Amino acid sequence: MTIYEGIVGFFQEGGVFMYPIVIVLTLGLAISIERYLYLSKTSLTNRMVWKKITPHIKAGNFQQAVTVTSKSHSAIGQILTYGLNRIKSAARRDDIEKAMEESLMEVMPRLEKRTHYLATFANIATLLGLLGTIIGLINAFTAVASANPAEKADLLSASISVAMNTTAFGLMVAIPLLLIHTVLQSKTTEIVDSLEMASVKFLNAVDERRTATGQPA
Repeated sequence: MTIYEGIVGFFQEGGVFMYPIVIVLTLGLAISIERYLYLSKTSLTNRMVWKKITPHIKAGNFQQAVTVTSKSHSAIGQILTYGLNRIKSAARRDDIEKAMEESLMEVMPRLEKRTHYLATFANIATLLGLLGTIIGLINAFTAVASANPAEKADLLSASISVAMNTTAFGLMVAIPLLLIHTVLQSKTTEIVDSLEMASVKFLNAVDERRTATGQPA
């Protein structure tokens, strides 16, 4: 028996509950791939934008920095645009910081979008597997009740083996989804931390520039 035949046989013996688990797996993988690509692109774009505007910020060329960030659709570009636009009208550091925090609150939902579904899908896959096993056991005991006494033991053991396939498959789907959920959450947290760190560096650079020019920090 080949590996392919073994997988097909395992799936067919699991019963109808194997199909909704496959749907959950498909949705989970689609979200996982989309979120990983989005977060990876966001992280790369943020680093590129930060490298471009750092020389302008250190030199006090805030207008040129705004030109760069306003053209960027990155998360860090949006946050720093808020801060740069507030420099002219805000006299205190706290005013600029609040504007950037407001922008960060707008950015975070985009970073966390759909990731929480993976944990939900993992739970659904596990529960579907258990439900399939329970219904399979009910059917098995019902069939055994009217079977020949000499065949009951063999028939029951075979039926239980088949019923357990859905639980096994549900766990095989749930465990990777939970691991992917953890990875994506860690990646999201890393991006948020980098945005907060960039905001602090930006505010410090603004303070240093204002101190050097004799303006109030």
